[in-house]
Amino acid sequence: MKILVTGGAGFIGFHSSRRLLAAGHEIVGIDNLNDYYDVGLKQARLALLSEHPNFAFFQLDLADREGIAKLFREQNFDIVLHLGAQAGVRYSLENPFAYIDSNITGTMTVLEGCRHNEIKHLIYASSSSVYGANSKQPFSTDDRVDSPVSLYAATKKSDEMLCEAYARLYGFPITGLRFFTVYGPWGRPDMAYFKFADSILSGRSIDIYNNGEMSRDFTYIDDIVSGIFSIVTQGPVSVKKPHSIYNLGNNTPEPLMNLVGFLEESLGVEARVNFLPMQPGDVISTYADISATQRDYGFVPGTTLREGISKFSEWYLKYRALRSH
Repeated sequence: MKILVTGGAGFIGFHSSRRLLAAGHEIVGIDNLNDYYDVGLKQARLALLSEHPNFAFFQLDLADREGIAKLFREQNFDIVLHLGAQAGVRYSLENPFAYIDSNITGTMTVLEGCRHNEIKHLIYASSSSVYGANSKQPFSTDDRVDSPVSLYAATKKSDEMLCEAYARLYGFPITGLRFFTVYGPWGRPDMAYFKFADSILSGRSIDIYNNGEMSRDFTYIDDIVSGIFSIVTQGPVSVKKPHSIYNLGNNTPEPLMNLVGFLEESLGVEARVNFLPMQPGDVISTYADISATQRDYGFVPGTTLREGISKFSEWYLKYRALRSH
């Protein structure tokens, strides 16, 4: 199949593309390569993907209506894996329009491209952030998600509503994936585990919010990619329900301080911790109900946080050494 991967130079886009390329699919990646985090890391991911003869890349902004429409007309995609977005909860407090442009306008250009070009299946990234202030756990896709606590979450909820409308109006199948705190090698430097590793190795203190009394359903990248791969290759489960949403999480929330302990263990350095109050936009805990994903796609995450952080640390030490030369 010929698959468009938006956010192709991003963390999940890179790993998903590698898995799909290894299975023999043709991948076209697009990314605007913005400087929200280290562009060099994005280019290093692209360099690895570009070694594959079935990979092509276009530097393109999702908000570029004409550019995206032209890409869809010329490339004849079978499936779209829409992972491109402006990520990060705290950054949305500083630069809100980046989220409207990328996450809402960008999703609209993709939906219009799918609508006009007979795309067989659109799979898009949502986020566990949509659960916001919900107190019932584990978070189920049957729960109402009307209480976002960040602009990022609000844009992801908006994406889900846009996709619901397009699926109902135009009938093509759309599947949304709510990702839960994805981590691992080649990850995003703005995420806690990555920032913590850098600070620990540099001898700087790490900031821990809410006095460490938080937990996350940390999900290792290989488990996330296995779920994406199953959904891409198996296709939509129900033709009667054109828009479906699934949780992709580890189904095992871990205290934040466990993450710190596993980083100390795998890096061989003790962390200096600076405890701070809760930050705007944060939530105390996330916990994914993955029963529907297991039922429909056989999704069973198999990587513990200790194992995943050990693999990340092994990669990070090598990557850090390379960057220092």
